[in-house]
Parts: sequence; structure tokens; C-alpha cells
Amino acid sequence: MAESSPRSILFMCRMNSVRSPMAEAIARRELPSSVFVASAGVRAGERDPFVDAVLAEDGMKLLEHQPRTVDDLEDDYFDLIVTLAPEAHHAALEFTRSMAIDVEYWPTPDPTAATGTRDQIMAAYRDVRERLRSRMIARFAGKAPKSNAD
Repeated sequence: MAESSPRSILFMCRMNSVRSPMAEAIARRELPSSVFVASAGVRAGERDPFVDAVLAEDGMKLLEHQPRTVDDLEDDYFDLIVTLAPEAHHAALEFTRSMAIDVEYWPTPDPTAATGTRDQIMAAYRDVRERLRSRMIARFAGKAPKSNAD
């Protein structure tokens, strides 16, 4: 992508219930408020309570977020689409085939595959949260982070 910061970003995963809403919440906190941020899935899933829990640990909320698909979006133009799962990446490439939209693939593990105790499962979700935050900060380094006063 060019040196300029995207004005609008769509985060996509398979069902818009774990990775992409987590990325959307992190982006809303880390990026300037002038950047429009949304998330969607290839298919709609169910809201995941572990996502709410790990975001709350870090002072973030999904508010009234309900999983949605790309077809549910009111606006389908974004400067950048960040895909977080292989299925979403293929769908985004197909979706943008005739559009001038940059697509980046950020391979992100699916924490829903974690098993064990609640603490072990939460650790998998925290790992995804931190991977997304690190990747976002690295990708948009040099862009003014959103201050807590915003």
C-alpha cells in the first residue's frame, strides 16, 4: 500500500464473531478517529463471549456488535481490506477483483480451536488480541495513535 494511511479499513474473517470484531475494536482504539473501521465475515456466526471477556480485560467493548457478512455492509468501498483467515482472503480477492482496493492477509490463528480449562482458552484469545494489536501497530507505525481523550 502507498505511504498514505487508509481512510477506511474492513477487517474480514470467516464468521465475524472472533478475529475481525476483535481487530475492529483494537483499530477503533489504536487508530485516529478519522479512519472508518468495520468488520465482516464470509458467513455470519454467533457472538463469542470469550471475545467480550478478553476485550474487557483491556478496556474495550464490542457494544452492540452482531456478526455480519460482507453482503450486510451498507458501504462496500474501503481503502484497505485486511483478511485474517484463508477463506476470507479468497473471498476478499474475489470481491475486489474489479475494484481498486488493497487487500492484505494477516494470518491469524483461530482461538475457538483451543481446548482445556477456561484459563487455557482465554490465553488463546489473549494471544490473538495481542497478535492483532502488534500487527496493527507495526502496519500503521508512524500514524498518530488515537489518544484516550478521543
